[in-house]
Amino acid sequence: MQINVKYSLSLTLLISAIFASTDCNAWGQNGHRVVGKIAESHISENTKAALIPYLNGESLAQISTWPDEMRSAPGDFWQKKSSRWHYINADDNATFSFDHDHTKHKESVTNILEGIHYSIKVLKDDKSSLAAKQFSLRFLVHLVGDSHQPFHAGRAEDRGGNRVKVSFFNQQTNLHSLWDTKLVENENLSFTEYAQFINTNNSELISEYLHSTPTSWLEESHNLALQIYKSTDENISYDYIFTNTPIVKTRLQQAGIRLAGLLNTLFDPTNKKSKMALTQQIKK
Repeated sequence: MQINVKYSLSLTLLISAIFASTDCNAWGQNGHRVVGKIAESHISENTKAALIPYLNGESLAQISTWPDEMRSAPGDFWQKKSSRWHYINADDNATFSFDHDHTKHKESVTNILEGIHYSIKVLKDDKSSLAAKQFSLRFLVHLVGDSHQPFHAGRAEDRGGNRVKVSFFNQQTNLHSLWDTKLVENENLSFTEYAQFINTNNSELISEYLHSTPTSWLEESHNLALQIYKSTDENISYDYIFTNTPIVKTRLQQAGIRLAGLLNTLFDPTNKKSKMALTQQIKK
């Protein structure tokens, strides 16, 4: 029997990519695109214009999944260093901070908080190349989403819920994957439908969301993760979905609005209404 070598190699690479990306993808593709889609409706016209050269014809929703798609790409960065950009594991009583020295180069980033601040620094720096800014925008869009998934700030001992086995309607999975994908996909909505359903123009709520920093987003996620650890049984069913789906929707909504606020802060100095309260956390 003859084997199509080209097809076999492509299939092998596809399978490898699937398995390589299961540990710390946040929200799955749909969730990330929901975040990007919501952000698109809250960025200013000046920000939209400023983003054009960095988006290269794509939307925020389209680029939101790029860092996950690239994790099986060749090269030392993608194979050995990029995965640590997606999470920050901590003990139960931990507080979050980051080392500014780790944000000087993309290779020196050790966690999601440093990855966010590295990306911000590159986008703020007029000396950054177009390629560097395109890279950083794609990561920033993705990491804002990641930072709102509770188990990207979970416990190190179980790798952010990856080692906590659960059964979702008799399908074996883990706690991280449950929150990444299954609770989102259970709604049976496209990302555009999901974004439309949970988006908001409530000015008071938006103001509350924007009065925050990347550190506080991860602290929120960490505290949620600790609550979820305690309330999760091995067998997941309707009552769990009823209780936790509103949390998923809130976190996606917050991520989209905060992403827009962050982009407005970076790209539209005239926009006062929807800028983030980042103050001293953003440094060149």
